[in-house]
Amino acid sequence: MNTAAARTMGVHHVAYRCKDAKETVDWYARNLGMEFVLAFAENQVPSTHEPDPYMHIFLDAGGGNVLAFFELPNSPAMGRDEATPKWVQHLAFKVADHDALLAAKARLEANGVEVIGPTNHTLFKSIYFFDCNGHRLELACDVGTPDMHERAAAVKWDMLEEWSRTRRAPRHSAWMHEAEFAV
Repeated sequence: MNTAAARTMGVHHVAYRCKDAKETVDWYARNLGMEFVLAFAENQVPSTHEPDPYMHIFLDAGGGNVLAFFELPNSPAMGRDEATPKWVQHLAFKVADHDALLAAKARLEANGVEVIGPTNHTLFKSIYFFDCNGHRLELACDVGTPDMHERAAAVKWDMLEEWSRTRRAPRHSAWMHEAEFAV
């Protein structure tokens, strides 16, 4: 088997549903500076050939990454997976540094968006908020040192194995919550 053919090269785009395509384009431009780059509208789904009109929009999320949305006017109202806590399913975007994170928070709050954070995750800091469609978003900036990343990576398999056996949080990376890192 040719492993090069089986390995992915990156994310082409991530697609979510939206309530209103135009409102979504405006919200992401105003709050996150994302440029509207492409739109498709069809009356039939190309992959299934089902008659189901939709608008498919694409936004530049930076770094060659694309965030897409579908507006589906003939489908039931949007909902979410009620069995999963709201904080679990989210999209996280990287920002340059802590100053950019704080500037983004100020911009969002000035636009009436409720923001949680910054939250210190030791290796990165982040803020959380919801978009106009109810999707949870995160902006994160890396703050960990190479040594911290190595230390965390060194125990990843042990942590996964212990979790798999016990379904309890392993203590291998408890150091990340010690006072010296909780700044």
